Amino acid sequence: EGMALPQRILFPPEEICMDWQQRQRPGAGLCNLGSTCYINVILQCLTYTPPLANYLLSRDHSQLCHRQGFCMMCIMEAHVRKVLRSSANVIWPRAVVRDLKFIGEEFEPDMAGDAYEFLRCALEAMQRACLSGSSDVDISSQTTTIIHQIFGGFLKSRVTCLRCQAVSDSYNAFLHVLLDIKAPSSLTKALENFVTPKNLDGKYCLKCSNCEKKVTASKRVTVHHVPKVFTVCLERAADHTGRKISKIVEYPEYLDLRPYMSDTAGEPLLYSLYALVVHSGDTCLDGHFFCYTKASNGQWYKMDDESVDNCGIHAVLRQQAYLLFYAR
Repeated sequence: EGMALPQRILFPPEEICMDWQQRQRPGAGLCNLGSTCYINVILQCLTYTPPLANYLLSRDHSQLCHRQGFCMMCIMEAHVRKVLRSSANVIWPRAVVRDLKFIGEEFEPDMAGDAYEFLRCALEAMQRACLSGSSDVDISSQTTTIIHQIFGGFLKSRVTCLRCQAVSDSYNAFLHVLLDIKAPSSLTKALENFVTPKNLDGKYCLKCSNCEKKVTASKRVTVHHVPKVFTVCLERAADHTGRKISKIVEYPEYLDLRPYMSDTAGEPLLYSLYALVVHSGDTCLDGHFFCYTKASNGQWYKMDDESVDNCGIHAVLRQQAYLLFYAR
């Protein structure tokens, strides 16, 4: 429907396993190598993403990888195997920190960073690794890598001319969604706000191809295709000064994405929370990151750099969450 079909499928979706293939106690904590808590929380959340961990533990990537030098998928494969398979209580994530500049130019090993920015860059680095060796891949086929098959969905943007009612649709792939929480008090309210039509007027006026002039229009963004893993960032930066929105935003253990779809009719699209990142600190420019993840044994753990401590779902649902990870 209005979207180009991929010419090639780079990873078969039927090979993605959403359930843990082995159940075990949680793996190792991660050493903080100076100011690397923002890296550690993302590495832990990705390690406990079942379809990604299953794939990385299978070693399918490294067996076929011919990439010279830096490869984010090879690094993640080695890291996840080390965390989940070794008997160590604490792991040094040296390879990730060593190659930080290849993951994102803005990151420095001895400087604090933002967990959402690191997630964004890590997923993009893994996506680049999946496309390595596949030259001339059309845009639609690029969304069929293992990374897009797990984290990727499509947003539909519908612009309606308020003068002649002409409609134009466009589609954009996403790996994560950023939500405004200035007004909303819950994740579901923030999602409702996200899909509510917004008026484009004044300097945001668009040229209508039917009216052939700039007009006031209405724009509505909806989720068109859901991902297997839905990753949300609750935008806590109040402005560009680093001021932080510190309020608690409620989020459920189980989330239905159906109300936020282009087509709201049909069965519920249920997701289960399996990881979240918390930022503690008064401003966005300082403070500390820690996370909560659900291990393959079904138990929740608070992971704060080297420490890995068992906790209950009630503690998990009472946090000042920054990033939320939900799986189908």
